[in-house]
Amino acid sequence: MTTKSKTSSEHWQDEPEAQDYPAAESYLSLLVGRPVARKLVKALRKETALEHFAAKDLLRASGLALLPADDSEVTADLAKVKKGDKLSPVLLVQGEPLWVADGYHRICASYHLDEKVMVPCRITGRTG
Repeated sequence: MTTKSKTSSEHWQDEPEAQDYPAAESYLSLLVGRPVARKLVKALRKETALEHFAAKDLLRASGLALLPADDSEVTADLAKVKKGDKLSPVLLVQGEPLWVADGYHRICASYHLDEKVMVPCRITGRTG
């Protein structure tokens, strides 16, 4: 489901933060090497649309485990939301499994708030 719900805008920014892209490139370079990672991040930067998916579905599609609420980065993201700060949308590379290029902790924090919350995502295919 990619329908935007009221909940999705309550604690999410409209655009990813600048530092999310180098973090995504660093992670992706471990999976596919630096040249391909650069290409994928370039495609993510070009993508202007945000798609919205339930936090629980993002975890299922990625095969990643839900981090506990007391994980230090999840705790920091939950504190940001409680304070009224908005989280950056997540960066994804579509495929099987789904790659969370940047935003795993934000997905987990959002899940702890409401597993059905719609998480905004920039997404590109594996071919970039």
